[in-house]
Amino acid sequence: MNDSIVIIPTYNEKENIENIIRKVFSLEKDFDILVIEDNSPDGTADIVKRLQKEFEQLHIIERKGKLGLGTAYISGFKWSLEHNYEYIFEMDADFSHNPDDLLKLYDACANGKADMSIGSRYISGVNVVNWPMGRVLMSYFASKYVNFITRMHIKDATAGFVCYTKKVLEKIDLDSIKFKGYAFQIEMKFTTWKYGFKIKEVPIIFTDRTEGTSKMSGGIFNEAFWGVITMKIRSWIKSYK
Repeated sequence: MNDSIVIIPTYNEKENIENIIRKVFSLEKDFDILVIEDNSPDGTADIVKRLQKEFEQLHIIERKGKLGLGTAYISGFKWSLEHNYEYIFEMDADFSHNPDDLLKLYDACANGKADMSIGSRYISGVNVVNWPMGRVLMSYFASKYVNFITRMHIKDATAGFVCYTKKVLEKIDLDSIKFKGYAFQIEMKFTTWKYGFKIKEVPIIFTDRTEGTSKMSGGIFNEAFWGVITMKIRSWIKSYK
C-alpha cells in the first residue's frame, strides 16, 4: 500500500475514467486510487472494474445513485482513514485537474509542512482555460465573497483539487459536514482553518473538461451563497479545539 490515495468521484465519466486512472498510475510517485461511483448508467463502473484486474492499487466504492459530491468525498475520506493513508487527495475525473499537479500538492504537505494543500486557480492571477467569462467571474467572486464572510485568507475557497493530511481528516467530525456541492469544498476548508491547521495554496492551471458533461448547476451555487452565511453563524457557537 502507498502512503497516498486519490479519491475520484464519478457519474457518467466513461469518456475520461480510464485515461485519468492510467495517467495517475504513470506518475513518478506511486498513488492509490479510490473511485466513488454513483451508479452511472453509462457503464463507468464496468470500466473501473476491468482496470482493477490490471492495477491492484485501484479501488472502487459503488453507491446506489447520485448522492452528491460532498457525500462521495466523505465516504472516500472514511474509507481512506480506515486504510491508514497519510495523504488523501480530491480530484475530478475529467482532466480539469492536471494529474501532474498531484506531485506539487503532495510536496506541499510531505515536504512543505502544510496540513492541507490546495490546487489554486487564483493564487497567481486567474489560471482558467476554456471557461466562459461569466463562469470565471462567478467562481472568482465566489471566493472573494467567501473571504469576506469567513475572514479566511484563501484565494480559491471553492477549489476541488486538494490534499489533506490524515491528521486533518481525523480531527474533523466528518458526519457534521452539511453541504454537498460547492459549499462542501468551502466548509471543509473553513473547518480546517478554524482548527488552526496550516493551509498552503499551490498554483495550478484549471482546464475545463473536453469530454463528458459538466455536473455544475445553479442550485450548487445557490447552496454555496447561502451556505457560507449559515456556516459562519454556526461557527460562532461551535468549539474548535
